[in-house]
Amino acid sequence: MEIRRAWLGVVSAEHAQRGVEGGFIQLNHGKRPGVARLREGDEFAIYSPTDRYREKTPLRAFTALGIVADAEPYLAEPMDMGTHGTVRPWRRRVEFFPVDPVPVRDLDLLLTQAPNWGYQLRRGLVSLPVEDFETLRTAMVG
Repeated sequence: MEIRRAWLGVVSAEHAQRGVEGGFIQLNHGKRPGVARLREGDEFAIYSPTDRYREKTPLRAFTALGIVADAEPYLAEPMDMGTHGTVRPWRRRVEFFPVDPVPVRDLDLLLTQAPNWGYQLRRGLVSLPVEDFETLRTAMVG
């Protein structure tokens, strides 16, 4: 039996919505290492600290939830990444569930029980307890 794995990616709500609409995730400005860690069938949640990239007003909500749907990362078409220049980002296909965003303050998660829990999110991708993924699914999927 394969072990269930869940992950948490950190992107703005605006970028999360682009990913949901396109059926993909892209992390850390399109770099390969994060998306290469994922396996087909892994559960994936997106936490959005803000509504828009580089915006200071906090959102602090979970904004997307899905399942990794491909076996390997793929290179997308080149895109303008602003100050990061034009890059050809690495992505993974994700089958997203229709969800309603949920503020982190409304949830009781193992992830948030540690002091300074948000510091680890600076990496852009962290392992998520499967129990937390189930809590998110219950709270977000209609």
